[in-house]
Amino acid sequence: QVQLVESGGGLAQAGASLRLACAASGRTVSSYTVAWFRQAPGKEREFVAGISRSGGSIKYAAFVKGRFTISRDNAQNTVYLQMNSLNSEDTAVYYCAADTTAYVSNNPDAYILWGQGTQVTVSS
Repeated sequence: QVQLVESGGGLAQAGASLRLACAASGRTVSSYTVAWFRQAPGKEREFVAGISRSGGSIKYAAFVKGRFTISRDNAQNTVYLQMNSLNSEDTAVYYCAADTTAYVSNNPDAYILWGQGTQVTVSS
């Protein structure tokens, strides 16, 4: 049974950085296209960034605006989301999701595996 476990969330001040990690167990993460989503209180879950199974395709939401970088380390079986220049609007629970599809989708319904989420809170 494949499991995804997120880590790296926490409390940060506006302008600071955090790095989230999504570790896969049970199967190598290189078998999956992986995406990060986030959900703020009272809002729908939204796509943040995704990296294809091959690593050859990376997509970001418009609001990332060059502040976030997604990467994968197959040796560590982990996908990372480096978040810089955080602001209060980035406050949310961040989830990683995975699917065996070869393409990055911004639709959460396209992903069959989900982690439990990690809270990111940015204070202004």
